[in-house]
Amino acid sequence: MEPMYLSIQPEKTGERIKKLLLEQGYTIREIQGAFGFENPQAIYKWLSGKSLPSIDNFVILSRLLHTTIEDILVIDGDIPHLWGILNRWLNDICHRMIYNRIRKQMMEDEDREEGENHAENYIGLCK
Repeated sequence: MEPMYLSIQPEKTGERIKKLLLEQGYTIREIQGAFGFENPQAIYKWLSGKSLPSIDNFVILSRLLHTTIEDILVIDGDIPHLWGILNRWLNDICHRMIYNRIRKQMMEDEDREEGENHAENYIGLCK
């Protein structure tokens, strides 16, 4: 499998947090109270992209905003491309398993050569 290189974009994540807060109608003071912060500086740092919430604060934020952490984060990297790689890899594994199962079953039959041809034809159709 190919290595994955991703990074979180703090400024864009901050913009997304700000947008989601506005959509839900929350004020900075309300969010400050929900987190139990004495002052709103941490929230302003999140919104500006100067810092990111900790994992536990991301969990709380995702619940307050009725969304997932993945929907809050803005990640630098080609996610659809990575899903495509993973999908092709999984498909290849499945096809190999099916190919080997067909080949084994057919090879156990009397006509071994025909079994090999069926398996090869199956793989040809899957590509």
